Amino acid sequence: MDSTPSPKTVVQCDFDGTVTDRDVAFLMLDTFARGNWRRIHKQYEDGRITVGQFNEQSFALVRATREQLLSVIKGNIGIRPGFLDLVAGCRGKGFRLAIVSNGLDFYIESILQDLGVTGVEVYAARTTFADRRVSVQYIGPDGQPLDDGFKEAYVRLFHRQGNRVVYIGNGTSDFRPASLCEVVFATDRLAWYCRRQQSGCIEFESFNDVVKVLETL
Repeated sequence: MDSTPSPKTVVQCDFDGTVTDRDVAFLMLDTFARGNWRRIHKQYEDGRITVGQFNEQSFALVRATREQLLSVIKGNIGIRPGFLDLVAGCRGKGFRLAIVSNGLDFYIESILQDLGVTGVEVYAARTTFADRRVSVQYIGPDGQPLDDGFKEAYVRLFHRQGNRVVYIGNGTSDFRPASLCEVVFATDRLAWYCRRQQSGCIEFESFNDVVKVLETL
């Protein structure tokens, strides 16, 4: 009989557009940025700047307090159905659930708190507020500033810790980290990418679709 222990499992989940029904940071920038933040985003999409540079430069255009930024969430952001079931399902299976996002920590933590979700790991851009200005910085697993490859860095960390990594995502920034994982749940752009690359993924609409499969792992 094989006595090799089964690997522990981390479920690494994107946030904006995956947990939420739209990008929270984009909503905040549309509301409060004093300048053309979408021009900066185009530079990021074209690969001319990193995600860290995009968030640093675009949120430098914002003049608002933390409370003002959070105020735009109410009534404007929906949660993908089944998210609370995903949280409960991971706990029931003994899986670590980690939100790893290119978004900003303060609104992710606020949304989770409003949902009554506790005990979920959150890794995202760190934000500080002073004089109606927002500073954004990514810090990697090693405690050092990290401008790009944030999600991939955490996949590699979880693997080094001896875990199997299950990935859940929706966007272009999920392409690379998802390709490193043993199991991938994909929707929207990530699902399109997986089909194009003929790489294995499980497409989903609600988190209940994800939970049904997790129960078999």
